[in-house]
This record gives sequence, C-alpha cells and structure tokens, in this order.
Amino acid sequence: MKLVVLDGYALNPGDLSWEGIEGLASCTVYDRTSPELVVERVGDAELVLTNKTILNRPMLGKMPQLRYIGVLATGVNVIDLDFARERGITVTNVPGYGTSAVAQMVFALLLEMTLQVGHHSNLVRNGAWSRSPDFSFWDRPLVELGGLTMGIIGFGGIGQNVARLAKAFGMRVLAHAPHPGKFLQATDNQDLDFVDLERLFKGSDVISLHCPLTEETAGLVNASRLSLMKPTAYLINTGRGQLVDEVALAAALNEGRLAGAGLDVLSSEPPPADNPLLSARNCFITPHIAWATRAARERLLAIVTENLASFLAGQPQNRVV
Repeated sequence: MKLVVLDGYALNPGDLSWEGIEGLASCTVYDRTSPELVVERVGDAELVLTNKTILNRPMLGKMPQLRYIGVLATGVNVIDLDFARERGITVTNVPGYGTSAVAQMVFALLLEMTLQVGHHSNLVRNGAWSRSPDFSFWDRPLVELGGLTMGIIGFGGIGQNVARLAKAFGMRVLAHAPHPGKFLQATDNQDLDFVDLERLFKGSDVISLHCPLTEETAGLVNASRLSLMKPTAYLINTGRGQLVDEVALAAALNEGRLAGAGLDVLSSEPPPADNPLLSARNCFITPHIAWATRAARERLLAIVTENLASFLAGQPQNRVV
C-alpha cells in the first residue's frame, strides 16, 4: 500500500525516525505541501498522514483510492469529516500525547508574566545590575501565584493537569466544562469549583483555555468577556487561536484593562505582520511550540504508527470517523 505524509517536518525535523511508518507501507514523506500540490502528491495513495495540511471536499473528491487519513495531532478540523464519512474513509487522531508538555507551557508563560524572568535577565546582561547601588533590584511588579485563582476552561486531560499544577503552586481552581458531573467524584477534583463562564471570568486571576475549537467556542474570549476580567488578571491560550477575539484582546492589553496575555497559538499561523497582538503591551507569544518537546513528539509518532498498524489489521484505534 502507498502512504503519503504531506507535512512531516513539524513532527520530525530530523531528530526522530520514520522507520516504524516505513515498515508498514511504501512511504513518501514531504516536509510541507502547498494546497495546489495536495492532490498531485496524494495521487493513487490509499493512506495519508497530515498535520495541518487541509484535506477538503474538492481535494478528497479527487482521491478515489484513499482509504485512511491519519492526523498527526489531536484536532481534526483540517479534514472534511462529513465527506470522509460519506466515502467510508477512516480518520484517526492522536489524543493525549502532549498533556504534560502543554501544561508545562501554561506555567512557563504564566511564570514569565508574573516574574518577568526574561526582562530582568536582559537588564542584567545590559549592565543594570552592575550599575545598581543595591544587591537586588526589579523594575516591574513581581507576582506570587500562591493564593491566586486559576480559571480553567475545558477540563480534559490537559485542563486536569493544569489544575494539579495550579494547586501545587497554592492556587485556588475554578473550572468550566460542558458536563462537569463526570469530574466531580474524582479525588483530585474535591477542592475545586465548577462554575459558569461569567463567574469564572469575574473571579479568576489567571484564565487558561483548554477547550476544543467548535462553532460554540470560536470567539469565546471576546470584548464582553474580557470586560469581566480583573485588570490584574492574565489570559493564557495554548489551545486554539480562534478561541480569542484578537482585536479585542489587543485593545484590553493596550488600554491596561488586563495585566498580560501568554499565547502559544494565534488565529492564523504563521501570523501576518499586522496581527494586533504582535505589538500589544504585555503580550507574550511563542510560536505554537507547547506540543513540541521531543518526548511529546516521540509519543505522537509512536501513536501514529500504532494507529496505522491497527487500521491495516482491520481494528482501527483512535478513530474519529
């Protein structure tokens, strides 16, 4: 069987091995594939792996041999799932591989905003400490996490891991999930509160987004909800960029109505130069790397390989369609 990997570079820029995949099918790996080349490169392949390369209805309609699409990620919004269902194309994804890595990034962003590590390190490198008359100095407020309230929107594996870390820092936790009942009996959740969105936005000192991108959650953080937040609060998004109204967030930051934002995702990636958040005050942006620790990518590739092997054995796992 023929297998095409449309955009393998982000997952494996050269520090991992495709050996497991190559042992299952005749494999061609492309680092990246532009939209106009997708149909040509897939050709008569029965199996395709894609990360962020879109496979829409017109494209899929020109791939009569296609039987399987493995998404190299958790989110599957790059695939026309309705068409895949109509055509009997199996679609799988990779849940859970980045839980620890993404939760770690949440606190990397939060600690940067609250302790200004990078800023003060640059001051030292530029000689400010050497010129200081005192043994210690800081020129921005330093914020302690203990006693603050962390609001978590979305309470899957990552959200739960963030809650555990927040409690380890001595934070109180508020959470919002569509069906909170299934979480309430867990021992880890006995000391947190499930609340509605209004109470979460009003009561949190930090809000971290971990919900999937759907029609209901697109633009979840908008001007109205930002207006509910404390001016001392921080927003963190390691989920999907489209969860946030970026113009409204930039305005809140620039007008001092929010203390800071830590973002690993934006609505368009890579972002255009005129994205207002690139120049917004107290906005810390990383280039969608929360998922990309080597350990997380190794887990991802291992699950991708297992997904493909299971499909070929007639028992697909992690099936979305």
